[in-house]
Amino acid sequence: MEGKGSTLVHVLVIALSLTAFGFAIAAERRRSTGLIVTDRINANATYCVYDSDIATGYGVGSFLFLLSAQSVLMAVTKCMCFGRPLAPGGSRAWSIIYFASSWLTFLIAESCVIAGAAKNAYHTKYRDSVYAHNWTCESLRKGVFVAGAVFVVFTMVLNVYYYMYFTKATSQAARKGATKAGGNVGMAGYA
Repeated sequence: MEGKGSTLVHVLVIALSLTAFGFAIAAERRRSTGLIVTDRINANATYCVYDSDIATGYGVGSFLFLLSAQSVLMAVTKCMCFGRPLAPGGSRAWSIIYFASSWLTFLIAESCVIAGAAKNAYHTKYRDSVYAHNWTCESLRKGVFVAGAVFVVFTMVLNVYYYMYFTKATSQAARKGATKAGGNVGMAGYA
């Protein structure tokens, strides 16, 4: 099919994006939670003991896999700025729309997963509980990694459509260029 693009690029972008999605979901399921413990020496002081910090690693992993998917696609298409020109028409318009939309959703997804990883890594230690007996240990709000995962899927879909329309527009430009060059052969005048 003309203008479809490389299957390897499609598979690579989808695989990296789905891996980023999986890491974001795993990070949501393994968020750190804290347990308030009273200090043995000072009975008025408490501190938080947190369980595993694996969600931070999953969040960073999601960030890196999505960054890899975006980087592969931008390297192949040369960020739509450098390389072969796009043919005027609907394919070029759609590739520009999908390009801008994929960057927007990419930035939202990356900010969600990296902010979630940073907040999940932050642990409070000691706190004075003389006047505040009902405080809880700080932890990441539910849904931050899920929001990142949703935007990872949006980014993946938009990237697939961007690449499909980009290759269609570049192949149309190449075909128009070949036709134009072919029509000029043998048309030189006599001196």
